[in-house]
Amino acid sequence: MITITDYIAKNQDRFLNELFGLIRIPSISSIAAHKPDMYRAAEYLKRALLDAGADIATVYETEGNPVTYAEKIMDPAWPTVLVYAHMDVMPVDPIDLWNSDPFDPVIIDGKIYGRGADDDKGQSFMHIKAFEYLVKTSQLRCNVKFMIEGEEEVGSPTLGAFCEKYKEMLRTDIILISDTSLIAPEIPSITTGLRGLTYLQIEVTGPNRDLHSGLFGGAVGNPVIILSKMLASVHDDNNRITIPGFYDQVMELSDNEKALLSQAPFDVEKYKEMLGIGEVWGEKGYRVPELTGTRPTFDVCGIWAGYTGEGTKTVLPAKAYAKISSRIVPNQNHHEVAELIKSYFESIAPPQVTVKVSILHGGPAYICPISLPAYKAAEMAFQDTFGKRPVPFRSGGSIPIISTFEKVLEAKSILMGFGLESDSIHSPNENFPVWNFMKGIETITRFYHHFTTE
Repeated sequence: MITITDYIAKNQDRFLNELFGLIRIPSISSIAAHKPDMYRAAEYLKRALLDAGADIATVYETEGNPVTYAEKIMDPAWPTVLVYAHMDVMPVDPIDLWNSDPFDPVIIDGKIYGRGADDDKGQSFMHIKAFEYLVKTSQLRCNVKFMIEGEEEVGSPTLGAFCEKYKEMLRTDIILISDTSLIAPEIPSITTGLRGLTYLQIEVTGPNRDLHSGLFGGAVGNPVIILSKMLASVHDDNNRITIPGFYDQVMELSDNEKALLSQAPFDVEKYKEMLGIGEVWGEKGYRVPELTGTRPTFDVCGIWAGYTGEGTKTVLPAKAYAKISSRIVPNQNHHEVAELIKSYFESIAPPQVTVKVSILHGGPAYICPISLPAYKAAEMAFQDTFGKRPVPFRSGGSIPIISTFEKVLEAKSILMGFGLESDSIHSPNENFPVWNFMKGIETITRFYHHFTTE
């Protein structure tokens, strides 16, 4: 019987070519004009899953973007794994910062460059190819289902209803997800926690129209300046969030959790060098791994107003806007945090402006118990392929739909990610090392072996 490593070596070029076909589809969920591309991606994945050995594969309609579902039921009495992934990607702006076409993937210095190369097309394709190997070599000893959605990057607004409607079809023992990262290329790790998220937009309105900055400047409140001051007030001198009640429900780490987190090696100097920054920034009294994995945040993701084109235009803008991302931790409720932020900005608005805060989307944090048999299977799989035990750690990212899975499908999720911090997900020049892609296929294959034999 051919081994997984030999199978990967024999089929590597084909795997990459098939992945490239998916990356070439600009399935940007946040831009309405790309709606047809969501269906192209869904159909592409349907064909890939059937070719890999699924018994059935179907593209389901939702109130939003489609979901591709596939399954192979070996024996109803056997355990079931549900693979969750997403086919949608982030916008590519600013396009002029890309070194290559984001939807024409290329390999440079051993890395696949393209939007979705890591998040999440590359990582989702690892599961399809691991599944293919197990089916083709008659080694699959459990039932496998795939649910690949098209709205993760906009908060999965319709997937909850999909899960409710098809709860029986989606029934599973464990959910397997690769949408997270390794600590470093040589350090295997399993994500045991994710921060939650609430996302808002703030609109500050001053005068009833844009004004001449010479005729009115100095007498009329400038919404850009006022919004900037409001945003700056959110953090105190120790970078602690000043919004009343914000920390009331924050769960502090136990001594045991701090000890586990400290196992993950971290070099602050290399971190700063990688990011091109002179110093780190954050809530006083916490190390960077704690700041990014266990503490809540308030970040401005975008701010705009007035004239930003070439040349000059002397204008006092009528409106200013900001998009806000607040990452939350266990025990915080994303609805409550959103309302706290909304109330805060409404309460501090000076009389020169009016403020409108729109709550866009969000989801709670997630913690995975390391005592789960499926976690142990993942742990042993990493041990097999990397030669060392993986480090459990908490990621600062969010996958809001996981809490819905736990509530509706009554199943825990195992987060076996293979990305790297250097992959530039959500940024120009997103990439995914070919080595990680292939190593992911191998490790996922070994997960199934341990999951069905332990």
